[in-house]
Amino acid sequence: MATNSTVVVRVPATSANLGPGFDSLGLALSLYDEVEAEVFDDAPDGRAVDVQIEGQGAGELDTGEGHLIVRTMRAAFDRAGVPQPKGIRLRCRNVIPHSRGLGSSSAAICAGILAARALAAPGLSDDDVFALATEIEGHPDNVAPCLSGGLTIAWTDLPGTPRKLKLSPHGSVRPVVCVPKTRLSTEEARGLLPKDVPHADAAANAGRAALLIAVLTQRPESGLLLAATEDRLHQTYRAPAMPGTADLVKRLRVAGVPAVVSGAGPTVLVFGTTDTHDLIASEVGSDWHIQPLDVDQSGASVQFPETR
Repeated sequence: MATNSTVVVRVPATSANLGPGFDSLGLALSLYDEVEAEVFDDAPDGRAVDVQIEGQGAGELDTGEGHLIVRTMRAAFDRAGVPQPKGIRLRCRNVIPHSRGLGSSSAAICAGILAARALAAPGLSDDDVFALATEIEGHPDNVAPCLSGGLTIAWTDLPGTPRKLKLSPHGSVRPVVCVPKTRLSTEEARGLLPKDVPHADAAANAGRAALLIAVLTQRPESGLLLAATEDRLHQTYRAPAMPGTADLVKRLRVAGVPAVVSGAGPTVLVFGTTDTHDLIASEVGSDWHIQPLDVDQSGASVQFPETR
C-alpha cells in the first residue's frame, strides 16, 4: 500500500430503463460527481476514515466507515486480495441528486471501485470492476453506462456474470431531466413491482426496447420516439409511490413528448429537441427543476492530480 496516494475519479449521472428497457437499458448523462480519494499507511490525526462532502448529501450522509464509497473501496481491496489501508480520506463534490432516479448510488459505487483500483488494486480488470459494481448495486443497468458512457445494454449470463454493450446515440439526441423536490428510494419503488406480468406486456416491451435502440442510434428525428418509449412493465405499477411523476409523464406523452420515468424515479426523463423545451416547461410548472443535458460519451474517468 503506497503512502499518501491520491486519485481523482469523475463519474456521470445515469438514467436506467428509458421506458421499455427495464433493468437492461441505460444512458450516461452530462452531470458529474467528483471524488478525490487518498489512502494512508497510517491513520492521519488518529482518524482511520475522513470524508468531506460538498453539494448533494452534505450534512446527511455518513462521513465514516458507513459511507458508500468507503465501503465500496474496502470491498474492492478485499476482492483484489490486497491489504486494507489504515487510513482513507475522501473529498466528495456531489452534483447528482440523491434518491431521484439518476444513478447517484451507482456513481458512488463506480467511483469507489475505480479509486481503489487506481490506488492499490491494479489487478482488477474492467470486467472485475463491472462485476463488483453490479454485485454491490444489485443490478447492472446504471453501473454499465456510468463506467462506459453512452447508451448501454446490460444483461446477465446464465452463470450470473454481468455483461454490457456500449452504443453511441445519434448526435441529435437531447436528454432533458425534470427533477422534483421529492425523493424515492429504489427499494421502495421495486417493492411495488408484481412477481408476474402478462405475456402480452412482456412482448410489447421487448418490441419497444428494440425499436428504442434503433431510434436512439439511427433515427431520433423519425417521429418514432413516442412509440419507442412506451412501457408496460414497471411505470404503471410504481405510479402510486410517485403520483406527481406519473401525472407529468402522462401529460407530456399526451402532448406528444417522449417522456419516461428515469430509473426508479421520481425524476422524469424526456428525449427532447430544441423545440420541445417550452412545451416541457409549460407542463412541468414550478415544482420541478428542468435541466437539459448531453449524453456523456466517455463514462467514468480516473486521474492523478499531477496529470489533471
